[in-house]
Amino acid sequence: MSKPSFDNAAPRWKHDGVRVVPANALDPNTAQTPGMDRKAAITFARVGAQKLWVGTVHIHPNAKTGAHHHGPLESVIYVVNGRARMRWGERLEFTAEAGPGDFIYVPPYVPHQEINASRTETLECVLVRSDGQAVAISLDIEPVEAPEDVPWVDPTHPG
Repeated sequence: MSKPSFDNAAPRWKHDGVRVVPANALDPNTAQTPGMDRKAAITFARVGAQKLWVGTVHIHPNAKTGAHHHGPLESVIYVVNGRARMRWGERLEFTAEAGPGDFIYVPPYVPHQEINASRTETLECVLVRSDGQAVAISLDIEPVEAPEDVPWVDPTHPG
């Protein structure tokens, strides 16, 4: 049995294969939420991604975003630097914090708000969404005064 030949595919894969998006080439022309700077790295328009949107998020010290959701998309936030405080719910009545190395999962349609918990350090994150297009829908929510802290419970490893 002979090895498959990829010689005919090489020219196609040259521009349709692996893509490296340099840090200085991120695109700020994406859906924005007040209080947050998003920059796109991997999108349908930029690399042809069919099921992902990936980019960076920076929230300035002591700043917070407006309440929003991302429609039918799932989102994952990876905290690179700083301390994130998330609020979510119909009136942003729940809260949890995450630090460097932590992951945050936001299900579809969940109203939420990202807060930089530090007064001195920029919150830097990587954001991944389950579609090649960016969706950010701002909401007009009157948040509760004192949200309830919700600790992580792993349903796959109880106890």
